[in-house]
Amino acid sequence: MFTGEACHIHALTFNVMRYTLHRMIQSFKDKEAERIFNRQRSRKLPNNIQQVALRKLRMINRAITLNDLRIPPANRLEKLKGNRQGQYSIRINNQWRICFEWQDGDAYKVEIVDYH
Repeated sequence: MFTGEACHIHALTFNVMRYTLHRMIQSFKDKEAERIFNRQRSRKLPNNIQQVALRKLRMINRAITLNDLRIPPANRLEKLKGNRQGQYSIRINNQWRICFEWQDGDAYKVEIVDYH
């Protein structure tokens, strides 16, 4: 059992190992989100959101905890309701969102959604 500073160092080591060895996005629900994540252009999504979408997808991929996505505040991390219960979203802009499920530190069924 670790205590004090040793515990903190152990936790940091674990997080660094997890960051370098474990891909956080485990699955995509739509091919367009996966294309953008892989730095390919999407013909189906507006050009003006693709660079921001890539940045946000990379944030999700790097997140160790769901709370990591609260920063920057413009992400507006939300727990969704209704037919999207069990999902979360962050904003690309006022119209577009990235929706995903979060389980045990990983993102699943990641998709880019037009909310309007």
